Amino acid sequence: MRPWLLSWGRYPARPQHPISVHWRTDIGPALARAGKPTLAFGNGRSYGDACLAPSDEVIHTSAMDRIIEADWTSGCLRAEAGITLGELLRITVPRGWFLPVVPGTGMVTLGGAIANDVHGKNHHRRGTFGRHVHALELVRSDGPPLTCSADTNNELFTATIGGLGLTGVIAWADIRLIPVNSPCMATVTERFDRLEDAFALSTRFDSSHEYGVAWIDCMATGRRRGRGIYIAADHAAQGTSAKTGPRPLAIPFMPSLPLINGLTTRAFNPLYWRMASAHPRRGTTHYTPYFHPLDSITGWNRLYGRQGFQQFQCVLPDSSAETGVIEILDTIAKSGLASFLTVLKRCGDLPSPGLLSFPMKGLSLAIDFAQSDRPERSLFPALDAIVHRNAGRLYPAKDAHMTPSHFKHAYPQWQQLEDMRDPAINSRLWQRLTA
Repeated sequence: MRPWLLSWGRYPARPQHPISVHWRTDIGPALARAGKPTLAFGNGRSYGDACLAPSDEVIHTSAMDRIIEADWTSGCLRAEAGITLGELLRITVPRGWFLPVVPGTGMVTLGGAIANDVHGKNHHRRGTFGRHVHALELVRSDGPPLTCSADTNNELFTATIGGLGLTGVIAWADIRLIPVNSPCMATVTERFDRLEDAFALSTRFDSSHEYGVAWIDCMATGRRRGRGIYIAADHAAQGTSAKTGPRPLAIPFMPSLPLINGLTTRAFNPLYWRMASAHPRRGTTHYTPYFHPLDSITGWNRLYGRQGFQQFQCVLPDSSAETGVIEILDTIAKSGLASFLTVLKRCGDLPSPGLLSFPMKGLSLAIDFAQSDRPERSLFPALDAIVHRNAGRLYPAKDAHMTPSHFKHAYPQWQQLEDMRDPAINSRLWQRLTA
């Protein structure tokens, strides 16, 4: 019996029945056979209901994980949509090439990275993943497979990048890699005492480093509000370290109550902050622990218990980013709700080719909360109001609570995507947001 699939946040709890496709020629028949409306499902790393079909029956693409062709001289590569970014890196890095944009997990599939137009710690340098996609093949229920690019079927191409999987099933994509000399990262880590210092470090480091990200202690208040740790990095000029990080751990059970709660977070956050140096510390590490630290914990989402978790991720424009982030952190601290995973990144001004891409020039803040009635009833509406008031927007790939009015205001081109949506495809997120 095939296992049921869930989103990574396990909320909403809508198990999905998979129809597995192993070859690109299987996609069309699977679309015809699946319950309607259906949806492509890669590795299930979307947090909310973006990867859940209204029929609860999805086209499971993870077995389509082959590299079709690659030019190791130019760095051009064509791969099937079900291959994960982590597996691509395991193949490309020994050959001297790296993905131009890497999100916070290597478990995302190539198709999912395109459908959500993911961004990484170097958005200020290279923009979103979609900027580096040169072509893709789209299989739709209403016609033959289509090759889409900036020059061919351009409207479908731009709608598919960041299009949440609604325009069809991506079969393969062409991407261009960037050259690297080693698998190592040269890092600079610095602890800061308050949020204003994080903004200053970001301004200073982003101009001289390819990557930058800050961890924030969202439980700290008063003069220590927004304290945290900033880590900047570049690809190391040399190094052959085979150490990819700690030996993988596994969460072997599902606790009935979340293990990440107010008690554990209040104990852990100050300890984690104090472990970092108060002065800039340079180091060298393999790329895996820098880009994908949580991938070393198999099933880490189980730490939030049976009810799962939600991530609140927003981006605020430069004009109001700093005051808006301060207001968000103050609101969270007053709520008493705990979060360990709080990440601040700066987004640059490189435009994405996608219609519904999330980033804009400003600051992105991502915070995880154990699922309960409290954030749903009071905290999320308050945070959404701050985002709306500051002309920001929420990230659909991580969302499970956004209202239709907020969505349509933040993404005014949604109707264009709806007009190009495959008639056999939909998601629970899209139904909720466009109702």
